[in-house]
Amino acid sequence: MDPLSNICANFEEVGRAFAGHYYQVFDTNRGNLGALYKEEVSMLNFEHSAERPGQFKGATAIVQKLQSLPFQQVQHHVVTVDCQPTPGGGVVVMVCGNLLVDAEQIPQKFSQVFQLLPTGTGSYYIFNDIFRLNVG
Repeated sequence: MDPLSNICANFEEVGRAFAGHYYQVFDTNRGNLGALYKEEVSMLNFEHSAERPGQFKGATAIVQKLQSLPFQQVQHHVVTVDCQPTPGGGVVVMVCGNLLVDAEQIPQKFSQVFQLLPTGTGSYYIFNDIFRLNVG
């Protein structure tokens, strides 16, 4: 089967709508993000490196990590969203922006990449999620 035969035609719309929804949920109640991941396959790399492992697999482990972050309030301000289709009807979404945590006044720059895959019921789930603060 030709992998290009099942390309998401509205990948830009899907990616932008997803990014808006994801950060709205993250900023109001991180615990509700579990519905966007799949237990047996989703993976998050959060500031992952050999020196500081930060790789989590499955919705439960991912949400536990996100809820354990050392802040109470967060505001994501998305600056750019870039989207591309992938074979099998998926969408790659790259987000760059600023985030403010708790009472901080100076935003931190971040980038995050998602690979969304279709659920088969008209929606998408996060297969891959890579988060990185942009420092240096």
